[in-house]
Amino acid sequence: MRQSAGLWPINESAGSKPPGWTGWPDGKKFALVFTHDVESKDGIGNVRQLAELEMSYGFRSSFNFIPQGPYEDPAGLRRWLVDNGFEVGVHDLNHDGQLYESRESFTRKAKYINDYLKDWDAVGFRSGFMLHQLDWLHDLNILYDASTFDTDPFEPQPDGSETIFPFLVKSPGGDGNSGYVELSYTLPQDSTLFLLLRETTPRIWKQKLDWITRHGGLALVNIHPDYIDFTKSGSSSSTYSSDLIAEFMKYARENYEGMFWNPLARELAQWYRDGISNPVNNQACGIPQENLNLPPQP
Repeated sequence: MRQSAGLWPINESAGSKPPGWTGWPDGKKFALVFTHDVESKDGIGNVRQLAELEMSYGFRSSFNFIPQGPYEDPAGLRRWLVDNGFEVGVHDLNHDGQLYESRESFTRKAKYINDYLKDWDAVGFRSGFMLHQLDWLHDLNILYDASTFDTDPFEPQPDGSETIFPFLVKSPGGDGNSGYVELSYTLPQDSTLFLLLRETTPRIWKQKLDWITRHGGLALVNIHPDYIDFTKSGSSSSTYSSDLIAEFMKYARENYEGMFWNPLARELAQWYRDGISNPVNNQACGIPQENLNLPPQP
């Protein structure tokens, strides 16, 4: 963590508002979005408990499932989530780290991913291991991608977007407003905090949330149900207590009630997309005309 001081968990340059940014819907100070990547059979078994925990605090979230991974398609669970106001997204294809091994193979895999997007009525995608090749993702029929982060030196592909705001990844040869929305996660992943760094409290989540609030950005977190222990038996090398998530949600409610917008990821992306598509509403939606593409890369 010392080597990352000044860049993680907070990179001050990521807090700069895009030119022309006028804010979130209904005058909210910031947006708070929960997402979940489900990567194992244990994770499948914890999905409903995690969703019910979120509902108890008045939150809804997005759950991303692997189409051809270590578990069968949980069709019934997906229906239950949607019926209860949650979102379902696609998480990679095989989650084997090979999604971007070549342009040719990605083109082939994209056809399968698009089939799952259609079958699941999903509009969001996230790559395994947060690997990203944003230009290639135009092959997918998506509204948004969530495979990037503002800053995270612990990832295998650690180049960050350096922004806590959504942005458009323009389609090559498009009209300038076509493309998909990129939603970077801006709170550290649970696996980084509680398994890799062995944090015993959500203090870093709280610290980063406070900072994002001051800058009026998007607080987006990725929590894996695979690693959560709901039994109250204590954390292990591969799990952490659900109490840490509950403490964070309670903190957000008690300190920022009425100040944040808690949309599903697809709702936030659609709001942003609509603002780009309708120039008359750009300012009302906080959409800056000058920043409709990738943020500057280091």
